[in-house]
Amino acid sequence: MTRAPTGSEHAERFTMLRPLLFTIAYEILGSATEADDVLQDSYLRWADVDLSAVRDTKSYLARLVTRQALNALRAGARRREEYVGPWLPEPLLLDDQDPSTDIVLAESVSMAMLVLLETLGPDERAVFVLREVFGFDYSEIAEAVGRPAATVRQVAHRAREHVRARRKRFDGIDPERNAEITAQFLATTASGDVEALMTMLAPDATWTADSGGKVSASRRPVVGAERVARAIVGLMRKAGPQLRADMVTCNSAPAVLLYRGEHLEMVVTLDFADDKITNFYVMRNPDKLTALATAREISRA
Repeated sequence: MTRAPTGSEHAERFTMLRPLLFTIAYEILGSATEADDVLQDSYLRWADVDLSAVRDTKSYLARLVTRQALNALRAGARRREEYVGPWLPEPLLLDDQDPSTDIVLAESVSMAMLVLLETLGPDERAVFVLREVFGFDYSEIAEAVGRPAATVRQVAHRAREHVRARRKRFDGIDPERNAEITAQFLATTASGDVEALMTMLAPDATWTADSGGKVSASRRPVVGAERVARAIVGLMRKAGPQLRADMVTCNSAPAVLLYRGEHLEMVVTLDFADDKITNFYVMRNPDKLTALATAREISRA
């Protein structure tokens, strides 16, 4: 006699795969908060599923989460079009995972990649993530996005070429070296030496701040080593000595949390190439800073 599945069995299977499911939803949405909502909704749907009819739990749940994430992405498209200033993904505070142990995963959640994925349509983004990052079969992806497998192959090829043409070389696999550069950057910034700071930046270094129009921040990216260096030094002088900096890991890269007292003012995630800082992704929107209260575990398995 076959034992009927219990509620705890649903929970155990879902919990075991939660890091994977969260990572899928986050990479499709670029938002940890929305990814949490997707997982909650997906679990409620999963709890009603007859487990005896599920042959592959991982594939089934990945499809379920992808569908819910796509629905959320399409629903939020208008909000992003009306967004004030640059839109950046929500920073993802990670646990102690070493990004060099899974380079594909590290690159896929990097700020640079997530910003690039914003240039894809919803279906293209989901197909690219499921195929290139998680290695799902075209037939599995077809079920997840509701398209024929042949169409999915075409979408995957188009998305891959789009990303390849715009992708910058990923140089984020030396956590210790990048952490050293970040610490040196903080010390140089505190000294107020613009010339010294410029030597740490790539010539086309870019400072992009997301405020959502809710706090003061540049509405356009600041580009060029000298302009970025002067902007950073000016910002720190204006903030004064009461600003406290903590180094963390966000999106598999060094990041700096800047506090005024106990209040988190912003998080700055750094991007590197050839030992130079190429990009500063600055999150100032208070609504997008709330997800940093909890460190996350991400996974491709």
